[in-house]
Amino acid sequence: MADMNKQLDWVLRVAVCGEFLGHGMLAIAGKAQWVKWIQEIIAVDASTATTLLLGIGLLDVVLAVLVLLWPKMPRALLLWMAIWGFWTAILRPIVGESVWDFVERSANWGAPLALLILRGWPKKAIAWLK
Repeated sequence: MADMNKQLDWVLRVAVCGEFLGHGMLAIAGKAQWVKWIQEIIAVDASTATTLLLGIGLLDVVLAVLVLLWPKMPRALLLWMAIWGFWTAILRPIVGESVWDFVERSANWGAPLALLILRGWPKKAIAWLK
């Protein structure tokens, strides 16, 4: 069973890395559609939205590398990745795209959540940092 958990851990880490790396690189590139969404949601100009998207993209890339290379990545970061993945998926119907665009992106939040559950849901606040 321990070997199976190790294999699952690796599969989920690779999946989460791919999701965050892909989205991060698209954000760093300044994907026009995403810039528009930021402008609409928080009412900022294109330059500000582009700068925010760059920061988001850099954070996503850092998290992608960490999840792959740091086997004991803090659970709080995995929780953040699940929440962020859910937000970026649910954002699609919020901005007028089909609900199926949300459904299609279930793995964006499901994979980091599954990795968190595999590692064990913390019972104490301090355990979120382990």
